Amino acid sequence: MANPILNEDRFNEQERILEGAPMTVNGTIQVTLFLGLLLVCAATFVWSRIGAGYTDIGMMLMGGGLIVGFILALIISFTRNKFLIPVYAVCEGCALGGISAIMEAQFPGIVMQAVAGTFAALLSMLILYRLNIIRATDKFRSVIFISTASIAAVYLVDIIGSFFGFHVPLINSASPAGIAISLVIVVIAALNLILDFEFIERGEQMMLPKDYEWYGAFGLMVTLVWLYIEILKLLSKLNRR
Repeated sequence: MANPILNEDRFNEQERILEGAPMTVNGTIQVTLFLGLLLVCAATFVWSRIGAGYTDIGMMLMGGGLIVGFILALIISFTRNKFLIPVYAVCEGCALGGISAIMEAQFPGIVMQAVAGTFAALLSMLILYRLNIIRATDKFRSVIFISTASIAAVYLVDIIGSFFGFHVPLINSASPAGIAISLVIVVIAALNLILDFEFIERGEQMMLPKDYEWYGAFGLMVTLVWLYIEILKLLSKLNRR
């Protein structure tokens, strides 16, 4: 979801670099590619284990990746520990590898469609941002933050309710209303990319320390992982109809 690190209001003058290399957009892109490589390698390994019949190992790695990845995301968000970010990428890769393998077994071809959709959304948001068609104004930030927090709250209620046999209506449904809700969530997830882009660009302008390239890449990865999962969920609903 939205990453609390990616908010320039938390930065003060003391955090701006006074000497040494500053944060750059190109540096952030390089870190993002590195983290993406870790994620893909971990996902491929878990997928291969499940495909080879080692389902128990694959499910264990998927579950562990989900839990540890979530915990690490919270720790990184509030401690800004860059050394945990590669570990987070590996954990997310394990989680996505398992989820993707399960979904692909149910709906052949769905994973490539979800990957293509994720990159299409990333490219579209980048173009809209660069052309100044969408800008991260204060109002835009507020709307996206409230929307993202609301979605997170609903998901949390659904997860807790599942232990008691209760699920939030529609969010898991393949009905037209359920599909419409998934479309809205996908759009909100994609719009979070605008906030990520702005953080990275603003960080370069503010000459933040080089380490902030890792935090920018982390925020971007959090959003892309969420976006991929939501697109995967949307496609699965369409396939169930």
